[in-house]
Amino acid sequence: MEIFLYIVLALLAALACCDLFVGVSNDAVNFLNSAVGSRTAPFWVILAVASAGVLLGATFSSGMMEIAKTGVFVPEMLTFHDVMVIFCAVIVTDVLLLNTFNSLGLPTSTTVSIVFELLGGTLAVACWKIWSTGAPMTEIGQYVNSAKALAMIMGILVSVIVAFFSGLVVQYVLRLIFTFQYQRIYRWLGGIYGSVCLTAILYFLVMKGAKGASFMQPEWIDWIDANTGAILVFLFLFWFAVFQAAISFLKLNIFPFIILSGTFALAFAFAGNDLVNFVGVPIAALDSFNIFVATPGADPSTMTMGALREVKTTPTILLALSGIVMCLTLWFSKKAHRVIRTSVNLSSSSRGGKEQFGSSLPARIMVRSSLRMNKVIHQIIPKSVFAALDTRFVKPKVKPGEIELPFDELRASVNLVLAAALIASATSMKLPLSTTYVTFMVAMGSSLSDRAWDRESAVYRISGVLTVISGWFLTAFSAATACGFVASVMSLWEEPIILVGMITALAVIIRTNFFSKDDDEKDQEEETRRVDRGDQSSICELMTKSVGNYLDRTLTYFAEGLEAFLREDHQELARVRDDSIVLMEEISARRSEYYSMAVQGGGRKRDRDARNFYYRAFTNMKEVSHSLRDQMGVADNYVANSHSPFTGRMRDSIILLAKEFQRLRTQFSPQDCTRILGLIEEAQANFLVQIGEEHISLRKSELYLGFLLFAREVLNRFMMVKLLQTELETETAKTAAEDAERQRAVEAALAEGKAVEFPKKDEPPTQKA
Repeated sequence: MEIFLYIVLALLAALACCDLFVGVSNDAVNFLNSAVGSRTAPFWVILAVASAGVLLGATFSSGMMEIAKTGVFVPEMLTFHDVMVIFCAVIVTDVLLLNTFNSLGLPTSTTVSIVFELLGGTLAVACWKIWSTGAPMTEIGQYVNSAKALAMIMGILVSVIVAFFSGLVVQYVLRLIFTFQYQRIYRWLGGIYGSVCLTAILYFLVMKGAKGASFMQPEWIDWIDANTGAILVFLFLFWFAVFQAAISFLKLNIFPFIILSGTFALAFAFAGNDLVNFVGVPIAALDSFNIFVATPGADPSTMTMGALREVKTTPTILLALSGIVMCLTLWFSKKAHRVIRTSVNLSSSSRGGKEQFGSSLPARIMVRSSLRMNKVIHQIIPKSVFAALDTRFVKPKVKPGEIELPFDELRASVNLVLAAALIASATSMKLPLSTTYVTFMVAMGSSLSDRAWDRESAVYRISGVLTVISGWFLTAFSAATACGFVASVMSLWEEPIILVGMITALAVIIRTNFFSKDDDEKDQEEETRRVDRGDQSSICELMTKSVGNYLDRTLTYFAEGLEAFLREDHQELARVRDDSIVLMEEISARRSEYYSMAVQGGGRKRDRDARNFYYRAFTNMKEVSHSLRDQMGVADNYVANSHSPFTGRMRDSIILLAKEFQRLRTQFSPQDCTRILGLIEEAQANFLVQIGEEHISLRKSELYLGFLLFAREVLNRFMMVKLLQTELETETAKTAAEDAERQRAVEAALAEGKAVEFPKKDEPPTQKA
């Protein structure tokens, strides 16, 4: 028995370490994106500050560990065997569920998962015990700490709403005071704002969170509670004096200090509140094991675990080790760095970028209703009031060539300080919150009040908010149901299935997070960096690589789709249709880069011409991919509805067309395209005669002619794309030769001690005696 328990504890420890790594990799953006997005400091400085917050915050999370021990189930009603089954079921379900949600791109929360997994596992074990003993099902309520569980569930749900409206109101008031030209206002009010932020951070993190620290003594906590008012006044006056002196005499910008302090605070709050999600269950299992071992001759099937209530603190060494693992993840996880880079546009004020969420019908209804309400309000309130308010929201113009930041320092500080305060408040009350949901909703609320939502983005932003809320319910239901099932299976087959489940979970989390291939992501990042430069050589390099790739995939999908259609293979057609959708989205994303290049501007005439080539080429490829998606969708519906297949000359033409497109992949030339276009014209002319002779149905005729029309569009548009690519390559080679000639002329002139003139920027230099 003891050997089995030691194996289980070892597996729980390994899963906890992996879960820490994965959790921080995904959640690091919650407390880093504001500082990174506002570019308030170098990245290594931000990481160092966040690491200090995480490490210290981990030691303040001891009180939160009670959630895994007594927060959901009643330990007096469960035996040692029961709680170990619950803990094993929770950790297995948590790993598999979160990996499934991440792979599907669904919003999830580690906090919601762990709470409802504990609830589902407890209910399953309780039902098993009641059924095996013949007791009435009405006793199931005795196994669940319903009051605490309900408080945690309501706290998580309410925090989403509170976070959104807090961010909305606080940011709106501060923007009215400071405006976007806050550099002038904060000279007078910056000291007050900074002192309020720092006082709030210290109050919520240290004073409110002191009760959960593993190293705090009871007399220290009593002294803080007795002198809270005096401490707050002293902190406010101290920071006000420091900040106002720095502003008035040293002419310093205090916002970087506030943002870094907020980053520290949010990292601190994250570690204090979320650490229980990753190591709470393994630590609770360890405490249960220690209680069991300390009772000689105890029977695991009869010994109840009421002693778990007496374990009030967690060893500081375990919390510190967990904090170290989290810090190492921040510094060395490439996934964490990639998530941070791609998430700074979450609440960006910039226009034209791809939104993180799509549109939805409820969001559209809400936007239309808001527009109608806005018209009514404008009819009631005088225009002068709105005109005065509008002057407070005038953004400074971005200089040519300068990139607009996702959000400024004022909004970054609000996002950080407010989210940290909300999370730390819940931690002090031993209520777990979803740091992901809270930081997201604060950011969305502040961006709404900052007018980052306009008619171009409002639908997508509201869809994001609704998606997060719906994700809460989806995660809760899935976690409770899945863990209940796993706990039931483990209760039935016990040791063998427990070991198999935990080893499987460990293998899955290692495989999906440490050995997954990310070559495509690296290639995409590299292509993005090339496009961002927006010069002729970079665009030419990207087109050379992209055109061949997209042409090959388009011809492949079309040929495979035709072959699957002739075989009436519905599954293969659905796969080709899905691949076509992915291709269309990739090309659309690449095409949208022209907007960034246009906004950035600058460059020589040849660079601007290259951007024009880029836009025209990707527009043609986008239209082809759009038509491919539609055509494969029509073919898939045709086969799914079991309509009559192509026969005779129609079938022969489609077979020939598929073969020609497969052959065209290896050698795409204007001559071959012209020849295939002739075959298409001949097939279409013959078909118009065939319709009358064989009385072919309208549905079949439209599908056949659609295939021919798309084939013609592919050839015509990609011949144009290839022509554009060839012209750009020719111009790029000419530019490279001119640059080489200019360089040789400069070197020759310098060697002879002569001055060099550059009559025109794009012409070779001439020597001047």
